[in-house]
Amino acid sequence: MRKTIVLLAMAFLCAFQLTAQTDVDVLRYSQIYPDGTARSMAMGGAFGALGGDFSSLSMNPAGIAIYRKSEFTFSPSLGDMKANSAYLGTNANDSRYNFNIGNIGLVGHYGIPNANPEGWQNIDFGIGYNRQNSFQTNITFQGTNQNNSLLDFFLHQVNGNGGTPTSDLDAENVFKQDAALAYWSYLINPDSSNSLHYNSVLPVAGERQRMTINSTGSMGEMVMSLGANYDNKLYFGATMGIDFLNYNENSHYTETNMDNTTSSLIKYDLNRTLNTSGNGINLKLGMIYRANDFLRFGLAFHTPTFYQMHDNYSATIASDFDSARHYTHASPQGTFDYTLTTPMRVIGSIAFIIGQSGVISGDYEFVDYTSSQLSSTTYNFADANAVIQQKYSQGSNFRVGTEWKVNNISLRGGYAFYGTPFSSNSMPPGGADQTTNSFSGGIGVKDHALTIDLGFVYSMTKEYYEPYFLNDQPVEGATIKLNNNIFVMTIGYKF
Repeated sequence: MRKTIVLLAMAFLCAFQLTAQTDVDVLRYSQIYPDGTARSMAMGGAFGALGGDFSSLSMNPAGIAIYRKSEFTFSPSLGDMKANSAYLGTNANDSRYNFNIGNIGLVGHYGIPNANPEGWQNIDFGIGYNRQNSFQTNITFQGTNQNNSLLDFFLHQVNGNGGTPTSDLDAENVFKQDAALAYWSYLINPDSSNSLHYNSVLPVAGERQRMTINSTGSMGEMVMSLGANYDNKLYFGATMGIDFLNYNENSHYTETNMDNTTSSLIKYDLNRTLNTSGNGINLKLGMIYRANDFLRFGLAFHTPTFYQMHDNYSATIASDFDSARHYTHASPQGTFDYTLTTPMRVIGSIAFIIGQSGVISGDYEFVDYTSSQLSSTTYNFADANAVIQQKYSQGSNFRVGTEWKVNNISLRGGYAFYGTPFSSNSMPPGGADQTTNSFSGGIGVKDHALTIDLGFVYSMTKEYYEPYFLNDQPVEGATIKLNNNIFVMTIGYKF
């Protein structure tokens, strides 16, 4: 346990020094909460053994071989994310609306001429886009801290290992960048008895802390899939996924001095920006076995996704003192290129077909988060990768769904559970283990070649966020409940 604490400390230090490229970023891009078509989302995403839906090309590509006609689909969606936070005994709320494209795709179905009834029946090809995750959130938390301050973290940066000469606190020194900004904004000042050590302008705790984190962006996958049907019993498929992500974060942290008798500081603000883009590639292989008209089994394997990543980041500190004194100092624009490897996945599925009336399906997904990895030719990520090994574990995700048809109308429902990625000795406090529960439903109408599907998903996640880290005392974090509503519509045309 002690080793884990030390590794976590190193991770938080890295987060403040480089602004990005930590285990937190790796986890963000390793978790998948797929959007896709309204039919798939309404059924909890449990299509591993069903197929015949464009979303399955990103889950079990053998599903493409289930098609009996060519099809084009398009799925716009509207999201409503609400965040409720609890920090230092104070509650706060925030929210964000966003418009997305969950899916757009084309499947071509080609029957084999004069096919043997006990041989290959058809070959299908698909190309398009499936959305894999959304990063659209606004989070706010605030409270009065009677124990410590972010300035204490800066002091730990500059006073450790014998101290720091002021010549090292220039704006170009990225490894002490935030502390340098605090120094030039007169928030930490040299000790009169030791020029290598520094003191905070807030000698007494009790500051009012407030932080807002606004993030945008998404993960998406361009799929190119090929599948084949053998004897209407065995269905095979492969998907090459060309993945791309973008993540933009703007955070604003404020500390207000509530005791103006001990310091002339009124307040200070720390603003950070992070813009991340990445392009990756993976391969998915899958099969579906149709045991009989009632029962199907599915199995899929996803290789890791290998990303080439690029970060841009910057920070600014502004301080306000009595007598209208105001100081602002900004960092240079930082850039960094590196590679990210996300986990492989294995998905097992089962589906029950109840005549022409309905289906019940389920997926189990295994993900090993400890296999994620950062690397670079210019920086050693050994510490961050060690944190990944210690902090995370193997995860299990479950999805179940059902669909029932009455004439040309289909009614759907589903549930999905995404398990915690954390190991047992690194579980965040307050039950904020980042598990996600999703409840879904929807309806579809088919009129000859045209289908219109509507879906709704309600998801709940609980997270934990520490605004800074101190290695000699605990820092209370914010417990954040995220509630996400997604409304999606799919227009499909078969030909």
